[in-house]
Amino acid sequence: MAAASEKLRIDKYLWSIRLFKTRTLATEACKAGRVKLNGQNIKPSYEVKIGDVYHIQKGIEKKVVKVIGLLERRVDAKTAVRFYEDQTPVEDTVGYKSVFQAPVLKRDRGTGRPTKKDRREIDDLQASDWWDKEDE
Repeated sequence: MAAASEKLRIDKYLWSIRLFKTRTLATEACKAGRVKLNGQNIKPSYEVKIGDVYHIQKGIEKKVVKVIGLLERRVDAKTAVRFYEDQTPVEDTVGYKSVFQAPVLKRDRGTGRPTKKDRREIDDLQASDWWDKEDE
């Protein structure tokens, strides 16, 4: 644990609280503009302060995290949870999970290979952005 007077980079903090698997991924997310403070992109070297609220996007997952304490070293998940407060809106969390509860395309056993028409229908269904249409 770091003392309040020590400086801690945002990329190192996001890695230590286990939001990113590696520090490199956290650094790349900052550089790509997927980590924001008050709507502004921040650099990987930005100094973390207690009370800051960060908006983080990892793929389709969006998180809102408030800094409660500074953590310099990566620790187990149970310990890491004590150093941040997850303020992600429920709508974002449910929307993320619903993608994984989407209907799975299955064919009856023994029906053979899909026809060309079946293949096109499957491709169209997979290519459609049906999860984005729910948000509209």
